[in-house]
Parts: sequence; structure tokens; C-alpha cells
Amino acid sequence: MRTARLRTVRPVPWVGLAVLAAGAVLCVAGWYGMSGERFAERQLPYLASCTVPGAALIVAGAVLLTNGRSALAATRVEELYALLVAADPAESPPSAAPLASSDDLRTVPGGTLWHRADCPLVAGKPEAVPADAGAVAAGGLGPCPICEPPAGD
Repeated sequence: MRTARLRTVRPVPWVGLAVLAAGAVLCVAGWYGMSGERFAERQLPYLASCTVPGAALIVAGAVLLTNGRSALAATRVEELYALLVAADPAESPPSAAPLASSDDLRTVPGGTLWHRADCPLVAGKPEAVPADAGAVAAGGLGPCPICEPPAGD
């Protein structure tokens, strides 16, 4: 099955990798050439012809890789935005039913929130006990942001 969006090859990251590899090869060749020479004046040609250009190519390859990835990310963000803008609100899925609807309030010993009995945070937990009305009313416990229980009396 074909997708509506065709995959495209992005050359910048591949060029960046090739430049980075060429720089690494030049650095290794320069090091190998310099390691066989005893005197500094005989090592300078290897430094000038291999090692310095190799280091410059490594930096250039890293810049190309970074630029290619940020350009790719920007393209993906633009595509995502186009999909979101093109979405028809009439086709959006219906809003989900409430997560919890029980009026029994529960809390976990040592906890700081009170929950509905069917809240996923306390449902099925044997340590969940009925919330103390005094602690709820005194402000010792806060309402759960997930199940949004009614205010305690």
C-alpha cells in the first residue's frame, strides 16, 4: 500500500557523513606520516597537507550533519502543521466519557489527594480507604486532577 507522502532522499546528511569520513581518513594518514619522521621540520608537510585539512573536513561534516538534521526536523514540523490545519473538526472523534464517575471518595494512607472510588489511581488497590471527611474539609487533602472528585463537605 502506498502512502500519500512519498519518501524523499535527503542528500545533505549523506554528504556530511562522506565529508566527515574523508576528514577522518586524512587525519589518520597525516598521523601515520608524521609518526615515521623524527624531526619536526620533516613532520610539517604531513601536518599541512593531511592533518589540518582533515580536521577542517571533520568540522565541515559535523556542520552539514547538524544542518541536515535541523532541516529535516523543520520539514517534519511543517508537514505535521499542514496535517493539523487540514483536519476537519467535524470528523474529530467524540469526546471521551469521564474517566471516573463514582461519588465514593477514597484516599491512600499517607497520600495527599482524594479520589473517586473508580479512579484508575486507587481502583483495585486494597490499601485505598474511604476518605476522612474531616481531612477533606480541613484542606488536608486535595482533589485528584485525573478523576476530579466533587468537593468534600
